[in-house]
Amino acid sequence: MTITLYDYWRSSAAYRLRIAFGIAGLDYDAVPVNLLTQEHRAAENLARNPQGLVPTVLIDGQTLTQSLAVIEYLTDAGHYNFLPKAPLDKAYVRALSYAIAMEIHPVCNLSVAKYATQHSNGEITMESWMQQFIPKGLAGFEAMLTRNGRYCLGDTVTMADLCLIPQIYNATRWGGDLTAFPKTMEVFRNLERLDAVQAAHPDKVQPA
Repeated sequence: MTITLYDYWRSSAAYRLRIAFGIAGLDYDAVPVNLLTQEHRAAENLARNPQGLVPTVLIDGQTLTQSLAVIEYLTDAGHYNFLPKAPLDKAYVRALSYAIAMEIHPVCNLSVAKYATQHSNGEITMESWMQQFIPKGLAGFEAMLTRNGRYCLGDTVTMADLCLIPQIYNATRWGGDLTAFPKTMEVFRNLERLDAVQAAHPDKVQPA
């Protein structure tokens, strides 16, 4: 199987997939798409990802977009079970994943935060925006963590864990106070010990 990941080193969605491929033991070729120079808006990237986003994944010539859809594909295709089989457990993992990917992430997307800061007459900074919305979202995530185990659900890495790791990276990057989330941070500390998680860290894949 041949996998190409169109990646940006600080993209949360791409970060999820780097971890997923590592956990699943899948080799891939990474092709950087520089968001800061607007490469994601160029015709070449729009041809493979009409939303003008990263990541895009090519698997044996088939194009996949949207990180959660790719993670579910990897599960459905039998590469690794990032979603549990039991319906209630699967719903729980999806709810945790969506709490980050569909609630926190869109509001804290770089383009959204930039728009807010640029139209606030100096009253909003990137830091204040992130420090407002990331902890607010993580408070809900913390309350949702009701299952026991090293990770979000038991002792197997799931889609929820793949979403959590980049979100904590972003919270730390923007100076967010995480002391109110002991359960979440315990899960994160367990996850960051994994080789695949360490290898996917933005500092390890940042272009020279």
